[in-house]
Amino acid sequence: MPTGPKGQERPADVVSNAVHVIRVLTGEADETAPADDGKDPAAKALGAKGGAARAKSMTPERRAEIARKAAAKRWSREG
Repeated sequence: MPTGPKGQERPADVVSNAVHVIRVLTGEADETAPADDGKDPAAKALGAKGGAARAKSMTPERRAEIARKAAAKRWSREG
């Protein structure tokens, strides 16, 4: 199912989307319900903490090198 800009689940076809909009407007459906990504919240917090620590320990040159490599990889994909 397609997702909205904040990860909300959205119907794929026009008619289903119209029905969903009506349900949200009439209060039958809650659009602001957080999407469950299936990940443990504690694990997500530790992952974010580790990522920040890793970035802090790197030199700006090393971060730029990693960013260049990631950008090159994204742009080299076909599709």
